[in-house]
This record gives sequence, structure tokens and C-alpha cells, in this order.
Amino acid sequence: MINLYITATKYIQLLLIVLYTYCNFRFLSIPDQDDANPLCDWQLRIILLVHFLMNLTIYLKTGSVEVIVFYGIQLIFFLAYTFLSTYLYRNINRLLLNNTVFFLAYGMIILERLDMSKAIKQFAIIVGSAVISLAVPYIIDRVWDLVRWRYIFAAIGIILQGIVLIIGATSYGAKMSISIAGFTFQASEIVKITFVLATAGMLSYAEDFKDICVTSLVAAVHMLILVLCKDLGAALIFFIAYLVMLFISTNNFMYLFLGNVSMCLAAVFSYFSFSHVRTRVFAWMDPWADMDNKGYQITQSLFAIGTGGFVGLGLYQGLPNKIPIVEKDFIISAISEEMGALTAICIVLVCLGCFMQMMLIATYMESAFYKYVSVGLAIEYIVQVFLTIGGSIKFIPSTGVTLPFVSYGGSSLVSAFIVFAIIQALYIIQGNEDEADEIEVLERRAAGRPDRLSYDEPLNEDSGYDDTDYIDSDYDMEDIEDDPHYKSEKVSAEDLGF
Repeated sequence: MINLYITATKYIQLLLIVLYTYCNFRFLSIPDQDDANPLCDWQLRIILLVHFLMNLTIYLKTGSVEVIVFYGIQLIFFLAYTFLSTYLYRNINRLLLNNTVFFLAYGMIILERLDMSKAIKQFAIIVGSAVISLAVPYIIDRVWDLVRWRYIFAAIGIILQGIVLIIGATSYGAKMSISIAGFTFQASEIVKITFVLATAGMLSYAEDFKDICVTSLVAAVHMLILVLCKDLGAALIFFIAYLVMLFISTNNFMYLFLGNVSMCLAAVFSYFSFSHVRTRVFAWMDPWADMDNKGYQITQSLFAIGTGGFVGLGLYQGLPNKIPIVEKDFIISAISEEMGALTAICIVLVCLGCFMQMMLIATYMESAFYKYVSVGLAIEYIVQVFLTIGGSIKFIPSTGVTLPFVSYGGSSLVSAFIVFAIIQALYIIQGNEDEADEIEVLERRAAGRPDRLSYDEPLNEDSGYDDTDYIDSDYDMEDIEDDPHYKSEKVSAEDLGF
């Protein structure tokens, strides 16, 4: 009877995740979020239903009351996190919020199946990270001009990575983490945020080739330290993010070409310089030649994906624990084996939907700095997803990075929460500004005044205007600069002699 329920639930889950993925991309086609809110409500219902069905399966297979209690706590958290996010920030992006809960739900499901103790530990970090993420938009709104701190962000990143280089713990051939008072964290997960804030700030102020060189030097120092730590996966993520930000800020294809050439040369250098890189390349090229040693991890991953097929075997019907460190680098393989390749594909598509939404948010930003921040964080996110999925399916050599929100790992989880919170903060603040502009236009119309003050319209005491009124956007900036009364980029009616 239990096996019958698992089989039925498997197909119901597939139907629900396909529906959720459809809603994800349908949201992107709706210009007004108010019109998309009903769609977001259905998304949340789908997530909670899948979460309930899968946890019921886990309970039926384990018979543990702990599973029921843990499910109830998770349910309360998901509802509370969603409610508080929408209550505190009315203009929050519901798609990114729902997708965060979606990834967390699937991550907790598969971690409970793999190791309940790790799932409980992961959930404790989730709660703490969620509290931090709720405060991020408020903090950024209060210190909106973060660009002033660009050199401080750069110094923080370089110092943190320098500490890792000196006293960091070595794991799988690379120095990646710092242990302080029994607490271990991966510094590169925090530095990838400060790195984007620093380089975005410098690029937004870059006016000539010298400024570009200085910014590139700061970025190169970050990546050089990562290479010395042998954390090549993080170095690659940093490099691609900076290259894209540089191209967008300069629109110079030569930088893009030189960057790609440099990346290829760096890959060759890494291959000949680091033994663990050669091991991973050998395992990628022909894992079957050494299945019991170098190729064991990737072959087990491929066996799991192939065994699961398109619809999966069902929870507790596979052997995902045969994959070494499956809960981190290869969690998508465990999901594919027991929940189906279709589920894995949908998760990847939802990741792609998050990336598209982040890039759309970047286009809304009026500030060049925050536009580059949004682009940089979006690129880091999607590259990390690509490296994780690509390594699991043998598309590229394994790089040892995790799938944001889904994989087990505290540093990665905290970083993912903060990245999404920063993107949400930019969306919320820009939405608040747009809303304020709309309210001002409506108030002017209600008072019988035009939306904007025309340049050639006389200003006097009877007209009802003052020098805080807008200058007509149809008036060309070049004409303003030719005006003898022009003094600065910020002009008012008084400056123009009205």
C-alpha cells in the first residue's frame, strides 16, 4: 500500500512541478505584478502541496514522529516567511520570493530523505538566514548610496581571502573555509557579494582606460588569491561576473574577446599546475576507465540519473547515498534518481527564470551602480547553477560548487539568501520610487496642473508652479547645456532664468 502511494505521489509531484514551472515563466510575460499576484498565490499553494505529499511519503517509510513535527515547523516557517516578506515590503518581487521557498522545500525534502540530522541543521541555518534577508532591504533603503563604500568592500574581500590563504582549512585539494571558535564558513561565499559591490562601484565611476585598469587590477587580486587557494570554481564565477559587468559598462567587444582568451589560458595553466584539476579532468573525460577511484563519483551520478529515468523511482526507491558528498555537489543527481529527470529539468528552468527576473530588474535600475550590482549577482548565480548541474551530468568537469538553496551547506545558504535579498531590495526601492512618481502625477492632475513644467512656459506667482516642478523631458539636454544660465547637471527653473 505504501509503495502504491509513493508511485501515485511521484506522478502527482511531476504534474505539480510542471505546472509551477509554467507559472514561473507566465509571470515573466505579465507586465504588472498586481495582475500576476493571483498566479503567485497558486505557486505557493503548489509548493506547499508538494511539500506535504513528499513529507507524508517520508513519514510512511520511516514511521518517525520526528518527521511530522519537523514538517509542521517547516510549514510554519514557509508561511511566516512569505507573510512577513509581503507585509514588510509591499513592492517585493513575488516570483523571487516564491522561488526561494520552492528551492528550500525541495532541498529540505531530499535532505530529509538522505540524512535527517543534516536536514535539521540545514533548517536552523535557513531560519537564521531568512531573518537576515528580511533586514537587508530595510538596511539598503537607509544607506542607499552604497557606491561610496566600494573601496571598503574591495578591502573586505581581499582581507577575507587573504586570511583563508594563510590559515584556511584545506578541503578536496583547495583552501576554502575558515574555522573560528568551532564555527566554519566558506569565505568565498561572502566575498562574491562584496566583490560585486566593489567592482560595480568602481565601474560606475570609471571614465577612462586608467579607471578600467584600476578596477581590473582589484578584480584580478581577488581572483589571484582564489587561484593560490586552489578554489578555482569560485575564481571562475568571479571572473565571468566581472567580465560581463565590464562589457555592459563599456560596451567594448575587445574586452569581451580578451577576457575569453584569458579564461582559456587560465584553464590550461590550472590543468598543468594543480594535480586535483588534472584528476577532475581525467574523471570527466573517461570516468569509466577508473570507476573504482577517480571516476567513482561521476559514474555513480550518471548511474543515478540513468536509473531514475524521466519520472524517477520514487522517494526511498533509489540509492542516492552511493554518490560521495551527494548532499552538496551532486544533489541534483539524487533528485533526478528518485523524483525524476523531469523534476530536475524543472528545477533548472526555475533557476533560469530567477536569472531572467534578475536581469529584468537590472534594466529597471536608473543608477548605473545598482544596474551593475544586479547584473553581477545574476551572473554569479546562474554560473554557479551551470557549474553544479554541468558537473553532475558530465557536461563539464566537477568544480565543487553547490546548488543555491538546495544543496547542503551553511555558507552557500547564507550567501544565496543575501544575494536574493539584495536583488529584492533594488526591486523594492525602485518600485517605491516609481509609485511615488505616479502619485505625484495624479496629485498634479487633480490640482489641474500639467504633469511636468514645460521649458518655454513662463513661471510666475499666478501660475501655481514653483522651482521644484519637473523640467519637460522633451527638452534636450544639449539645449540645456547651451543655455547661458546652465551651471550643473542638476538644473531647476531658477537656474534656467525663469
